[in-house]
Amino acid sequence: MLTVRYFARLREDLGRAGETLELPAQVTDIRGLRALLAARGEPWAHALQGDRAVRAAVNLEMARDATVLKDGDEVAFFPPVTGG
Repeated sequence: MLTVRYFARLREDLGRAGETLELPAQVTDIRGLRALLAARGEPWAHALQGDRAVRAAVNLEMARDATVLKDGDEVAFFPPVTGG
């Protein structure tokens, strides 16, 4: 089981703060998870498509597309932020 959390614009676009889901065997990394979620159609495809600027963290650590996922992980997706 994987916990997925959505923040800022993503939470608004998707209409939810998070969810839990079974990690299919073919999904092994962040790139695969984004593709799986985007395959749900709209609004998922628009919010999480591969060329859209979306950051990810796994268990509170910044992650890259190739970061490996395992059962029990918490994944957070959020847009890049700037401060000032």
